[in-house]
Amino acid sequence: MTRLPVLAVCMTALLAACSSEPPAPTLGADGRPLPTIFRIDKRQAAEIPGRVSDSLNTLRAARGLVPVQYNAALNAAAAAHSRDMSAQGRPWHFGSDGSSPLLRAQRAGYVGHLQGEVISETYESELETLAEWSAQPDTLGVLMDPKANELGFGWYQEPSGKIWWTLVTGDSTRGPVANVTATALGRTVTSEMDGNGAPIQ
Repeated sequence: MTRLPVLAVCMTALLAACSSEPPAPTLGADGRPLPTIFRIDKRQAAEIPGRVSDSLNTLRAARGLVPVQYNAALNAAAAAHSRDMSAQGRPWHFGSDGSSPLLRAQRAGYVGHLQGEVISETYESELETLAEWSAQPDTLGVLMDPKANELGFGWYQEPSGKIWWTLVTGDSTRGPVANVTATALGRTVTSEMDGNGAPIQ
């Protein structure tokens, strides 16, 4: 006869656990919730590309724009730049060797026309970052470029949890810009597609 009261106690505890409220987020001095670190594990790494392209193409479709599709060379360029920004410790469009987004895309083997690049240094997820990019006119312009039909997306997460995101867009119907040379950081960097290798004067 003692089984029934024990079972009732267990069921009550189980129901109480199901109905409990999730813990309230920790608030900062401004009264807003403090960000939580988004950790990229193997499952997340496999799912991120699909979530980015689905979300971006939904936004583009709402504006009547063609969808973008992943390009392996653009993905490689984006991933390499994310790792390089981490090594430099700052989010910017120049590589540690002075390379531009255009030059990096060509080095990675992209044979289309690079359209744009957006970058971020954050602890937030890819969808939160995409939302931030969509809220700024300059980065939104890259995402909603009507000439873009290809996409590259990459990231690098540091042990601290900080993530460096890079998204690049391209147009597969046009060829690359020829004779690309970038001068930055006191160095001249030339594309392998540049026939003469002459620096900008």
